[in-house]
Amino acid sequence: MAVFTPVSPTDLSLWLSRYAVGTVQAQVPIASGIENTNYFVDTTQGRFVLTLFEKLQPQELPYYLHLMDHLAAQGLPCPRPLPDLQGHLFSALCGKPATLVTRLSGQSCMTPDVAHCAAMGALVARLHVGAAHYPGEHPNPRGPAWWHATARLIRGYLSPQQQELLRQELAFQALHRFDELPRGPIHADLFRDNVLFQEQQVGGVIDFYFAGTDSWLYDLAIVVNDWCMTPDARLDAARTLALVHAYAAQRPLTSGEKSAWPVMLRAAALRFWLSRSHDKFLPRPGEMVHPHDPTWFERILTHHVQTQPSWPL
Repeated sequence: MAVFTPVSPTDLSLWLSRYAVGTVQAQVPIASGIENTNYFVDTTQGRFVLTLFEKLQPQELPYYLHLMDHLAAQGLPCPRPLPDLQGHLFSALCGKPATLVTRLSGQSCMTPDVAHCAAMGALVARLHVGAAHYPGEHPNPRGPAWWHATARLIRGYLSPQQQELLRQELAFQALHRFDELPRGPIHADLFRDNVLFQEQQVGGVIDFYFAGTDSWLYDLAIVVNDWCMTPDARLDAARTLALVHAYAAQRPLTSGEKSAWPVMLRAAALRFWLSRSHDKFLPRPGEMVHPHDPTWFERILTHHVQTQPSWPL
């Protein structure tokens, strides 16, 4: 979420005239994130989020938008795309495909405790169970093929020690494929800034635009790597146990998933070390872009390589 494509008030008002949402009262750019252009938009009939897709193509959008609608229809706290007066969920704005979704309540919790992690674990399980029968199919856009392609692009920016860590981890991951594990649509980016809390309850899950079909265990590992880390990039045992226990209470895991856990934690750390390195070294121009520090996930990956954390239950 950032601003790569400025939208003038005139352009926005004209585009919104195809929706039954009243007239614009406020338009505020959203600075966080790095992938799409986003604005908070208040109208006389509600509060919404406008997204202009900077990379995703029109033919890709139905998977994401219908997945959000599918989950929201089941009571999950997901943004719901609004159809325009012709029933379309997206259309061109300033030369980019754009959509309008409901704005959810709450605030991101950047210092989660055990209770927050337990709530998060239960929510992730509900999301996976709710998505299990979604008919859409879309390969994980940040899977192993993307890892290798991105590694080639950023390798020259890394130190010799970092290059060796990357080489070894890609080779290690190539030895482990878990196509037999339970799988389906995953969020793939459930970081703390993509979840809204109202006190101890999850009030919203946002930014589904990295979603794709992959193992649910991988999605859980992504969550644990962000929600359960100490300041020195180590797993906090109490928060990890609370999150995983709450998840397993909603969707029990198989023995194969428990055995694959240490590999999945490493895969999840590798993915975000690569993506954050790419965003740092090969940034796109934008008005409000704040790339994350890639060395944080390098440290997490190093920790997992050294400790090989087992399934916490």
